[in-house]
Amino acid sequence: MTKTLLILGGTAEAGELARRVTATHGETLRVITSLAGRSEAAESQSNCIPGEVRIGGFGGPQGLGTYLKQQKVDWLIDATHPFAATISRNVRLACETQDVERIIFDRPAWRKQPGDQWAELPDMIAMVESLPWVERRVFLTVGASNLEAFARLRRPGQPKSWFLVRLISPPKRPLPLGTKGKDYEVVLGRGPFSLDEERALIRHHRINILVAKMSGGEATEAKIIAAREAKIPVFFLSRPLPESGLRLGRMEDVLAWLDVRT
Repeated sequence: MTKTLLILGGTAEAGELARRVTATHGETLRVITSLAGRSEAAESQSNCIPGEVRIGGFGGPQGLGTYLKQQKVDWLIDATHPFAATISRNVRLACETQDVERIIFDRPAWRKQPGDQWAELPDMIAMVESLPWVERRVFLTVGASNLEAFARLRRPGQPKSWFLVRLISPPKRPLPLGTKGKDYEVVLGRGPFSLDEERALIRHHRINILVAKMSGGEATEAKIIAAREAKIPVFFLSRPLPESGLRLGRMEDVLAWLDVRT
């Protein structure tokens, strides 16, 4: 009887995993990749992913549990973003309820190198309070939902701050960073980004601070390398505490885990 694998994705690693699993087990294994997030972004990703693709949320752990049961899912690989804490929690609860074997594709964090000026903070308020007390030209790559704390940098008595904000989709309302054009600019894009692109952004906008999530992976690492080359400090938002369960950090180990079961 055909077995079913569900990959929870939305990341570059999840797409690559779907391609490699389909290439090796496509004739004997049903592979479903689930993409959450904005529908337009998911639609563009789905065109590059083999096998079945599902777009949209499940409705919490109960909704996911129902889906696992309906689709007769045998194994689940959580290859979501390291900061998708709510999704990973829902996955754990649903798999426990439906007795579905689950592993986590744990994307390795970036590793500090000699000369790097790195700081890792637990939340955005701590991040803002830790930024250098100088005139700031900040490259923000933390998503629209995490920008409110940076409005503090525009209070009287603070050093002048200007922001370059990278987002996947255009913001639906003005950002809480002042006046667009005067106090901030928005650039749109989804990784991977080339090193030349990141170098050019930092140089053209005279960036002297990079703010990012400790996402790890190759798709957005170029900005870290570009910041290293430019000798500017990088402030990272720490990853949320991981869910319990087997965590594998290499694609080969994930594939080997699956090979034993198919």
